[in-house]
Amino acid sequence: MTFSYAHSRYSVLVVDDDPKVLGVMDEKLSQAGYIVLLAQSGTMALEVMKNTAPDIVLVDAIMPEMTGWEVCAQIKQDLHFHTTPVIFMTGMTETEYVLKAFEAGAADYITKPFKFEEVLARVAVRLEAASRINAAHSTLDKFGRFLFGTTQEGVLLWATPQASEALDKLPKGTIQDLSSAVKTAENGTKLFSYQTPKEEYRITFVGRPAADEMIFSISTHNSHPEKIIQEKLSLSSREAEVILWISRGKSSRDIADILDISPRTVDKHIEQIYNKTGLSSRAAAASTVSRLLQEL
Repeated sequence: MTFSYAHSRYSVLVVDDDPKVLGVMDEKLSQAGYIVLLAQSGTMALEVMKNTAPDIVLVDAIMPEMTGWEVCAQIKQDLHFHTTPVIFMTGMTETEYVLKAFEAGAADYITKPFKFEEVLARVAVRLEAASRINAAHSTLDKFGRFLFGTTQEGVLLWATPQASEALDKLPKGTIQDLSSAVKTAENGTKLFSYQTPKEEYRITFVGRPAADEMIFSISTHNSHPEKIIQEKLSLSSREAEVILWISRGKSSRDIADILDISPRTVDKHIEQIYNKTGLSSRAAAASTVSRLLQEL
């Protein structure tokens, strides 16, 4: 009997140093409709994942050079794969080995010799769970909730897609720094602010939903909006500064004081802005700038 648990052609990476196991897993998983990727060592598996993103990983626990536990830990350290389920394949059922797998970040384990009905069922269940988590994270992103969760020791548990992208740009050790700072923080406390040439990243402590889980939000703010305005509207640097302050509701006299120029010079810049952009009023200028900055 052939089981067909696969939906939308999920990809499965199988990692085992035994070619016979790889051959059998390739055959059975392919028959079930999965795209199968194979690796005969942990190092090879990590190389495969540099070029492709499997939907699930099945890894042998005992392998030379790099064990399955080490492979799993490496995968879970990569922000791009924090929601990718890892299932251990092992002949050892002692509690200490099972716990070690879960501590490394495994979602499940299957025992050798394999019962392929069980293998396919467990793969399908873990893929379905991961799909729901990813859908929830994407929904949070769409509503502007860029969130991530960590343990109290600073180990990343999960992150929404855009939060994951933002974390990639921050210094190494950021998450560990958060675990220290949050000990005395209250919900809603802004913990860190990181500046890059283009953006400022602000991390806020949201709360502690469980004993060993902390949730944070991360937001981005453009560090130099006038440069974006200058580029998008083909203005001079001074004209970009003027229209930015117009968008913030400042009068010509206010802008003159801020930029240390005369009100007459400000008015000349405004006239040039209108000529270059086709805008005809302060309201139109403010609306245009607001729209440009929201698109970033």
